[in-house]
Amino acid sequence: MHEGTTRVIAVRHGRTAWNAEQRLQGQLDIPLDATGLWQAERLAEALARELEPERAAGVPVTLVSSDLGRCRATAAPTSERLALPVALDPGLRERGFGVFEGWTYAEVEARWPAEHERWRLCEPGFGPEGGETLAGFQARAVAAARRLADAARGGVLLLFTHGGVLDALYRAAAGLDVAAPRGWVLGNAAINRLLWTGERWTKVGWNDAAHLEPPEK
Repeated sequence: MHEGTTRVIAVRHGRTAWNAEQRLQGQLDIPLDATGLWQAERLAEALARELEPERAAGVPVTLVSSDLGRCRATAAPTSERLALPVALDPGLRERGFGVFEGWTYAEVEARWPAEHERWRLCEPGFGPEGGETLAGFQARAVAAARRLADAARGGVLLLFTHGGVLDALYRAAAGLDVAAPRGWVLGNAAINRLLWTGERWTKVGWNDAAHLEPPEK
C-alpha cells in the first residue's frame, strides 16, 4: 500500500430486531439482537486475522464508529481483540428519516404514499419531514469518511457504520449518482474494503460475509 493511501475497512452494524422486521431505524438508537451480537464476535475474529500482518509490520490501525449504540456494540469485540480504542463520530450516523423512523417499509408506503414514492425514486432533494435529504445525507456521509481517511493516511481505518453510509461510499467509489438504482448488497456485519488516495475512492471488495457462514462439517 502506498504510504499516502488509507486502507479503509467499512462495516455495517450487526443485525437488530428492527432490521429483521424491515422497520426504519434511521437515527433511533436500536440495540443489536442476539444474531447481531453473534455477528459482532465473528466479525472481530475475522478482522483480527486480516489485520495481523499489518499490525506486526507496525502499520497504524484506527477504529472509528458511529455514535449510535448498534454500531458501538458491533465495534466493541473488535476493539477488545485489537486492544485499541474506538473513537465515536456522529458524521457516520445513518440518514435521518424523520417521521418515517419507527415504521416498517410497508407502513411508510401506506401512511405517506406520495412521500414514499419520492423516497423510492431516490429524489436527491427529498427528505421526509424532520429528516435529511438524500443529497444532503450523501454529502455528509462521504465528507465524514474522507475526513477520517485523511487523518489515517498510510494506515488502516476501520469504520463501523450504517447501510446508508456504506451505500454513499459505494457510489462515491463507483462514480454513481445518488439516484442510480442500487445493485449491490449492504449486509449486516459484512466487510467492505476501499482505498482512499487523498483524491479518490477505489472499491477493492464488497459485502464479504464469509466470516458469517456456518462452519463446514
